[in-house]
Formats: sequence, structure tokens, C-alpha cells
Amino acid sequence: MAETFEGGCACGAVRYRMTSRPMYVHCCHCRDCQRQTGSAFVINALIEADRVELLEGEADAVPVPTDSGLPHVIHRCPHCRVALWSTYGGRDMVRFVRVGTLDDPTAFTPDVHIYTRSKLPWVRLPEGAKAFEAYYDPKKEWPPESLERRRALFGPH
Repeated sequence: MAETFEGGCACGAVRYRMTSRPMYVHCCHCRDCQRQTGSAFVINALIEADRVELLEGEADAVPVPTDSGLPHVIHRCPHCRVALWSTYGGRDMVRFVRVGTLDDPTAFTPDVHIYTRSKLPWVRLPEGAKAFEAYYDPKKEWPPESLERRRALFGPH
């Protein structure tokens, strides 16, 4: 049986299940994420959209402005407004699931810290953590299995 991970919003109106482990996990320190979460960073599990099943309710798609100008849509509970996942750049086939909304938010630790150029000065990264001032090249960082899943979505580019 495949490993699954369930989560949902604060009020319980929206529940979801990830039907596999994510491809990769980001801890993003960009100003957009700080502003949108009201926190120092966000932890996102990148996973294929077809591997996220809605168990209960529907999430509202809320477009938000970004510093890059690229599309960013946050999917929120229509009642408590908790952000469950995002899609970026019009690539709806990948969801950036908010790890904090999992029933077990300790299930995944970040594989990489990104946009550390805007990391708040009091945040200390774990020793040996992969960290990039901006984004990075997934082809150089992701494990082979995750790269294969990525190729299945986007092709060889």
C-alpha cells in the first residue's frame, strides 16, 4: 500500500490526502511568502496535483500579486480561509502543499531553503542545510526519482 498523508484546514471543512511522498520540500524565505503567511517562511511540499485528493469540501482559488509578476494562486478553505496549497506560474499540475496543514506536520522536513537573501536575520538554518539566495536548478538538486516525476509532468526540458 502506498504511503499517504492527510491534512486539512483549521475548521475541518476542507480535507485532503496526498497519495505519495512529495517530489521535494521547500522552505521559502521570500518576501511574498512572509507577507502571505504572516510568518518568517513557509514550508511547501511539491507534489503532482493528481496525487492530492480532496476528501471533503472544496478550496477557493485566490490569485495573489507577486514580486515576480508571475501567477500565484493560493487555494484556501472558503470558511476559515486557511491556505492549503498554492500553484505558481500557471503550472496547475504541481501543488505546493502547506506542510503545516498536514495532520502530522513533522512528516516532512525541508530539502532546501530558498530565497535566503530575504531570510529574517534571527532565523538560523540547520547546520549543513542546502540553502540558496534565490531559486536553484532542480536538475542539480533533486533526487533521480523526483526528477523522473518532474519529467513526466513537464517533459525533458
